[in-house]
Amino acid sequence: MPLMTGEQYIESLRKLKTKVFVFGERVENFVDHPMIRPSINSVAMTYELAHDPQYEDLMTATSNLTGNKVNRFCHLHQNTGDLIKKVKMQRLLGQKTASCFQRCVGMDAFNSIWSTTYEIDKKHGTHYHENFRKYLEYVQENDLTIDGAMTDPKGDRSLAPSQQEDPDMFVHIVEKREDGIVVRGAKAHQTGSINSHEHLIMPTIAMKEDDKAFAVSFAVPSDAEGVFMIYGRQSCDTRKLEKNADIDLGNKNFGGQEALVVFDDVFIPWDKVFLCEEYEFAGVLVERFAGYHRQSYGGCKVGVGDVLIGAAAVAAEYNGASKASHIKDKLIEMTHLNETLYCCGIACSAEGYPTEAGNYQIDMLLANVCKQNVTRFPYEIGRLAEDIAGGLMVTMPSQADFDSEEIGSYCHKYFKGNGKVSTENRMRILRFIENMCLGSSAVGYRTESMHGAGSPQAQRIMIARQSNIEHKKELAKNIAGIKE
Repeated sequence: MPLMTGEQYIESLRKLKTKVFVFGERVENFVDHPMIRPSINSVAMTYELAHDPQYEDLMTATSNLTGNKVNRFCHLHQNTGDLIKKVKMQRLLGQKTASCFQRCVGMDAFNSIWSTTYEIDKKHGTHYHENFRKYLEYVQENDLTIDGAMTDPKGDRSLAPSQQEDPDMFVHIVEKREDGIVVRGAKAHQTGSINSHEHLIMPTIAMKEDDKAFAVSFAVPSDAEGVFMIYGRQSCDTRKLEKNADIDLGNKNFGGQEALVVFDDVFIPWDKVFLCEEYEFAGVLVERFAGYHRQSYGGCKVGVGDVLIGAAAVAAEYNGASKASHIKDKLIEMTHLNETLYCCGIACSAEGYPTEAGNYQIDMLLANVCKQNVTRFPYEIGRLAEDIAGGLMVTMPSQADFDSEEIGSYCHKYFKGNGKVSTENRMRILRFIENMCLGSSAVGYRTESMHGAGSPQAQRIMIARQSNIEHKKELAKNIAGIKE
């Protein structure tokens, strides 16, 4: 099957019978729901750019499984060049949507499960790797969007999965049958889950033998029996439900989404199972996925940052302040922070290495440094953008006030800035900055920068584990002439 276009992708979602709940009610047509459609448009961009000759080298690759041309989001990294192109592709898409485009988690899951299943089979004589090979060929041939799902609700975080009062706080196996397994539980904060054709489930933490029922990885269609999704709230999300909403939305066409995905006794056939009770590999899979996803943030967040820096510069111009030295200095600082994130993403990619299974893994230490910076720098970039934009960004009247016959003229009069720019355009750029810093897109730029791919302490633990302090101590002792 050839690569899908954006429109073909949207139409493919209509064929699914995905169960989606928004504000407590089942949504029959989720594709055209005003709160959900902007996020679908963002995913569609990953399909559209794959057909643009200008971006073909970044957006597509040659499959090592079939030899066919595939979307890079469905590709196994074959060298450091692939790892670098991944980051560049993510930056491009961030620039095009100013939001989360939702396919990175699936791509990172593919590469993590590929190498991990190879090693499980080598130790236990299982057939998970062949299962996954066939599944990934199916994904590539049909150009599917896959939700990589790792985060469980976790319940009481001081307790292991097997110690929870309610075992459903972690996805787990409730029955093993001759033809497959039955699973129960949920995955939380699932980016793009409603917009995905299928879900690729992974454990969320390292586990011990008592937790083996929770050590499970599998693939399941979005509309499988027993699977349903509860849509997550976002700041200012109900603006999308307002009649004739436009300027007040900030970013009308694109957005992100997160949902709780519930698995209510869902049957999984054995050929879609990639881990089943081999608990010692749960932590391996988690660390590899986390490394890939922390690399991802050195691309996507940088692309969105490019747009936010540009928006701040436009706001300064429209405010009549673009020539002020402090404005120029703030834009320089924003650029410096953004490019530092990009450097980390490229560095951990360039230092990548082959796994035993043949695909390429990023440098784990540098990937964790990348994500640690991402937990900080976007907040400072956003703060500076708000500084440059000014207070009107959050105190201006609604679009309905500007359109009002009675008071509209006063709004246009008193909220005008640079005389060469219309009041409407000034309002548009300020609402756009509000959307990225405080509104619905802030989920994907600010909060996800903090908690996505593991909260800050998770990276610090990995940095400590990989920093090789003993080697550094020996370097210092040797040069200082200390002999022990």
